[in-house]
Amino acid sequence: MSLGGSTSVDRLSSEIILITAASLQSQKLKELAQLARKQGIPGWHSMRKAQLIGALLEQPKTAGKPKKKTAKLKASATEKPLKPVRASTKAKKAGERSNTAIAKKIRAQREQEEQLKDLARIMESRRSHSTPEKDRIILVVRDPYWVQAYWEITRSSVSRARAAFAGGWHAAQPVIRLLKISNDGNTNAVEEIVEEIPIHGGVNNWFLNVKAQSKNYRVVIGYVCKESGRFHLISKSNEVSMPKASEAADCTWNDITNDAQRYYSLSGGNDPSLASADLRSVFEEKSRQPMHIPAFQRLGSAIYPAARRFQFEVDAHMIVHGSTDPQASVSVGGEPVHVENDGTFVLKMDLPDRRQVLPVIASSRDGTEQRTTVLAIERNTKVMEPLTREIDEVE
Repeated sequence: MSLGGSTSVDRLSSEIILITAASLQSQKLKELAQLARKQGIPGWHSMRKAQLIGALLEQPKTAGKPKKKTAKLKASATEKPLKPVRASTKAKKAGERSNTAIAKKIRAQREQEEQLKDLARIMESRRSHSTPEKDRIILVVRDPYWVQAYWEITRSSVSRARAAFAGGWHAAQPVIRLLKISNDGNTNAVEEIVEEIPIHGGVNNWFLNVKAQSKNYRVVIGYVCKESGRFHLISKSNEVSMPKASEAADCTWNDITNDAQRYYSLSGGNDPSLASADLRSVFEEKSRQPMHIPAFQRLGSAIYPAARRFQFEVDAHMIVHGSTDPQASVSVGGEPVHVENDGTFVLKMDLPDRRQVLPVIASSRDGTEQRTTVLAIERNTKVMEPLTREIDEVE
């Protein structure tokens, strides 16, 4: 049996050896292709006869290599599909981060636009000011060519303007309009728009240049739609009559506090046809002193009272005074105070019937030093029931 097995092995070996170029050359192309397919030669179906013979002769030398290549190909085939998945995930996350950043920028821009439109924001952001109870804008004459507008706008008025514009609120712009007032020969006055100035919610006053002297002006504040031109009025100022250049002296902003009565008069406070309650109220608040009203305004119809009444009124004021460096700047409750050449300062203030906290701050001229003193004052006024007796009881 062993001899027979050895003979079979020798015969098989001789058959393999007989596969030479000559034997392969004698076979047909179809037979060579079938033999190459059985041997697992890659690309056999596209080979010509000479290529098949060369591949079959080389086959015994590289019999084990295709398996290794196949293994590598299989391994790479199992790994490659994972890469596109990872790349896709990274791209998706990068896209989400990009969208989030863009959304944040859009939100920040919209919030900034809303703040610039909000005319009530400036008063709410100042701790030294209480929230205004009503809308008001006043016009103060600074000199023959300049006026200053000062306003206080309530939160409810801004909300009403927003509701009035509805979908057009995105195109709304806060503005003040300078109006020139003239008479057309009748009793009715004609108001002509001289200038429209865009403003924003970060300020509550504005300087306006008036080119025509000896004319009457006023300003109005509100919102205008940039697309349709529609105007929503919030408040209208007092009327002022511009003085001639020879009638007004040079002045600075501090001069209004130091000479409030003169500027009050220039702004129409003493003219019964131009007088405004808001003008007087703001001047008294800013200058910390009562505005003197002419007798004909003060008495009015009470010159001839219908019945005699027993008048009795009590009020109180407060005087804040001190001293500092003559070059320093001083403010009381956020409002500037004039400092004399010797460094002293005096301020007469209203004493409202409530508790108030007033910081008094002095700053050096170069801004390197600052001193603060806080005054806490409370007034509690109680009006007693009046006592009335008959004349007989008095005697």
